[in-house]
Amino acid sequence: MRLLAEGEEETEKAGFELGLKLKSSQGGATVCLFGDLGSGKTVFTKGLARAMGLDPRDVASVSYTIIAEYEETSPPFCHIDLYRLHGGEDLDALGIYEYMGAPWVTAVEWADRLPQVDLEDAVVVRISFVNQLTREIIIEGHD
Repeated sequence: MRLLAEGEEETEKAGFELGLKLKSSQGGATVCLFGDLGSGKTVFTKGLARAMGLDPRDVASVSYTIIAEYEETSPPFCHIDLYRLHGGEDLDALGIYEYMGAPWVTAVEWADRLPQVDLEDAVVVRISFVNQLTREIIIEGHD
């Protein structure tokens, strides 16, 4: 699916709509987000979180904490931001692979830094700049 989002509100809405689909599937999912700095990955993730029942204001860029988990949602939701990581050894030590797959719905920002992810099993979201306000969002791997 390809769509254009005019501003943060539409980017967040796209994440929300995907989140509703993932929530209803009840099987867990890993959402791998790709895009340049400032493209809207965290805004999209706020929409996913809202679909899981979280307040989007509680979801921020977790670049300093790396992993934020929300076990109180159904299904449980996890937000992983790999911006500061560069080596696969750090990922193993953090145990992030435990959050990938059922029952978790996991959003991974900067997923290009994951050396061991099979994108065939993931929902892939690519966000790119069209202009200062508009983003192109391409979602693959979920009907």
